[in-house]
Amino acid sequence: MKKSLMILFAVLLGTCSKPHSLLEEVRALGELRVLTRNHPTTYYRGAEGPEGPEYELIDGFARFLGVELHLETTNRFSELLPAIARGEAHLAAAGISITPDRERRVDFGPGYQNVTEHLIYKLGTAKPKTIDDLTGKHLEVASGTSYVETLADIRQTNQDLVWIENPHVEVAELIKQVAGGAIDYTVADSTVFSVYQNQVPNIRVAFDIGASNELAWAFPKRYDRSLIQQAEHYFEFIRGNGDLKRILDRYYGPNSRFDYVGTLTFIRHYEHRLTGYQPSFERAADLTGIDWRLLAAIGYQESHWDPEAVSPTGVRGLMMLTKRTADALGITDRIDPEQSILGGAMYFGRLRERIPAEIKEPDRTWFALAAYNVGYVHLQDARAIARLQGDNPNRWIDVKQALPLLAEQKWHRHLPGGYARGWEPVQYVENIRTYYDILQWLSSDENPGENEPATQAGHASPSSG
Repeated sequence: MKKSLMILFAVLLGTCSKPHSLLEEVRALGELRVLTRNHPTTYYRGAEGPEGPEYELIDGFARFLGVELHLETTNRFSELLPAIARGEAHLAAAGISITPDRERRVDFGPGYQNVTEHLIYKLGTAKPKTIDDLTGKHLEVASGTSYVETLADIRQTNQDLVWIENPHVEVAELIKQVAGGAIDYTVADSTVFSVYQNQVPNIRVAFDIGASNELAWAFPKRYDRSLIQQAEHYFEFIRGNGDLKRILDRYYGPNSRFDYVGTLTFIRHYEHRLTGYQPSFERAADLTGIDWRLLAAIGYQESHWDPEAVSPTGVRGLMMLTKRTADALGITDRIDPEQSILGGAMYFGRLRERIPAEIKEPDRTWFALAAYNVGYVHLQDARAIARLQGDNPNRWIDVKQALPLLAEQKWHRHLPGGYARGWEPVQYVENIRTYYDILQWLSSDENPGENEPATQAGHASPSSG
C-alpha cells in the first residue's frame, strides 16, 4: 500500500490542470483505503466473516461512497496516527479519541461515540477513591494512547502522580496484568472495559479520569476536507436511520445472546415452549443422526426456542442462522421452525464432520459447538495455541483454556483468524452442556432408557469431559 498509493496519488494530481480532492482520489481508485487494528472494539474476523464496530461503520461508509473497502491493520495503536500523518491511507478507523495533541497531527471527522477513561483495579484489593490514592502504586498505561495525555494534564496539579508508559503491550494485556496482580492499576476506555470485563471478571472501575472523549476517524491533513464532509453526511444518515445506534448496541449494549437463564427458567420453558417444537427436533435427529436433545439445547442457547428471534447482526430464527448459511443449506425461510431446526442440525453436522478424525467423542461434539459459535478458523487457532503451550489440541479441556487467548494481541497477531472473543465459545459450550444434561434428565423420566442411544450416536454425556 505504502508507495503504490502515494505514486498513484501523484499521477492523479499530475493529470489534471487543478488538484484532485481526496474524495476524487478515492473514487478514481475505486476503493477506500483504511488503517485499523485487529481488536474487539475495531475489527476482527467472526464466524461468518469480518466483524467489529469500526468495521461495520467503515464498510458502510465505503458503500455510501460507492467504492470498495481496502483494510490494512497495524500491529499497535501507536502506529496508526503516524501512518495517517504520512498519508499512507485515506483514513484511520480504530476507536481514536480526539485530543488537542492529536489534532495538531491529523484532521478528525465527526465524533460518533463518547467514551470515558476508567482507572481499572482488581476486585478484592483496596479500591482507590482519588488520584492521591495512586501514590506509591504501580500504574501502567500503553504508549501512544490518550491516557498518557490525560495523566500528564493531571500531573500539572498533582506532582506525586507517577506512571509507566509501556510501548510493548496493548491495553488488554495491561488489564490482564491488573487482574493477575502484576500491576496495581491501568487506564482503559469505557468501550474497552465493557468488552474485557466479560473475559476478566475480577476487574472493576475505581473512578473516571478526566472528561469524556469523542471517538472519530483520523484523516491526513490536506488542502481540502472533501472526504471528511462525506463522512459528516454519512454519520448524519446513519444516525437518522438508526444504524449507528444498532451497531453500538450490538457491541457495547446488553448482549441478549449470552443471557444465562437459571435452571428454573429453563425448565419452565421446557414445559411451555419445547412441546411445540420437539417433533421438529426429533425429525431433524432422524435425518442427521444427532441426538434431538443436543439440537434442542443448541436451539435454547441460540433463541430460547423463539422462532421469531432476530439478533442485531441479522441472524434469525429458532437456530439463529445467518442468511449466508441458510442459503448454503437450501433453507428458504429462517423464521419457519421446521426449516430452522433442520438447517441448524445440518450445519452442526457438517461442522462435526469437519473436525479432525483424531478428535474423539465427546470432545468432537464440544469442538463442533465451539465452531458453531466462533467459527472453524478460530477453533483451529485455539488448537494451535494449545499445541504451542504443550497441551493437547485434541482435548476440549485444554482447548477451552486456549480459546480466551484469541483476544490477546500477543497471540492473535500471529494467527490466521486474528482476534476473536474467545471466552464466548467457552461459555457457549458450557451452557449447552448444562441444557443437554437437564434435557437428558427430564426426557429420561418420560422415556426410560433413552440416554443409551444418545451415547451410541456419538454423544456421550456432557459430564464426561
